[in-house]
Amino acid sequence: MKNLVDTKQLSKPELVTLLERARYWEEHWRPGCKRFQGQFAANLFFEPSTRTRFSFEVAEKRLGMEVINFTPEVSSTAKGETLYDTVKTLASVGVEVAVIRHSDPEAFLNLTVQEPGCALINAGAGCYAHPTQALLDLYTMVKQFGDLTGKKVAVVGDIRHSRVVRSNIWTLKQFGAEMMVSGPASMRDDEVEKMVPYVPFAEALQTADVVMMLRVQLERHHQKLFSSATEYHQQYGLTREKAAMLKPGAIIMHPGPVNRGVEIADEVVEHPSSRIFDQMTNGVWVRMAVIERALGGVN
Repeated sequence: MKNLVDTKQLSKPELVTLLERARYWEEHWRPGCKRFQGQFAANLFFEPSTRTRFSFEVAEKRLGMEVINFTPEVSSTAKGETLYDTVKTLASVGVEVAVIRHSDPEAFLNLTVQEPGCALINAGAGCYAHPTQALLDLYTMVKQFGDLTGKKVAVVGDIRHSRVVRSNIWTLKQFGAEMMVSGPASMRDDEVEKMVPYVPFAEALQTADVVMMLRVQLERHHQKLFSSATEYHQQYGLTREKAAMLKPGAIIMHPGPVNRGVEIADEVVEHPSSRIFDQMTNGVWVRMAVIERALGGVN
């Protein structure tokens, strides 16, 4: 069994294999698939989630697995049980894959060192990493463009608090894409900008082949970083007028959840150039490939 902590642990050949398996499942999956019949997966989400949680659950069920959805509020974690003991308990009763989202990245990283007895998949760890989101983003771009060499990807918005941007840096680099970031000065991140350049918003819109808008993560802000949602939308939101600045063939992406009227205008969410809902669809196939990898890969 193989853990998935972040995209940085995956080599280019491993990334290619995951994309190939995602494509395989997209093309060949049929109702009644029992690839991992009788095997158990547990989804432990200590933070709210819609897309990631239910995408994993659909992926698990499409692979024929039995699924346990863990609820922290009614589990022994509410009594002080450690994450390790919780996952060790699940492994002891037969769970083979644990999909975990946690606000504290150290909690997940420590768990991988402690080895509780089942494969661990990071479904989002604080501001640290979100590997399956980066993989589904990559899959969406490869489906759109084929070869990503020289393609420019602009990630715009709350860079400082984004785990998505950090996981995307590695995968896009491996496939030859050129990444840039943009957004308010109060949301820039020095560590990210050591790896990819910061550009003004207008330049990002006019030069990028992919414009990925990020959600403003208010739950991770410890101070007020902008005066109002309206002000943010006017300055850094993807309005209809700003979307008209995109070059021909460019696509719009967003990891979700989307704050309509904040980082992206309501009418732009389902713009002809938008691939936001395609990302969600692709996430299921990618997560099927990730689960397959966790359980030993293709036999």
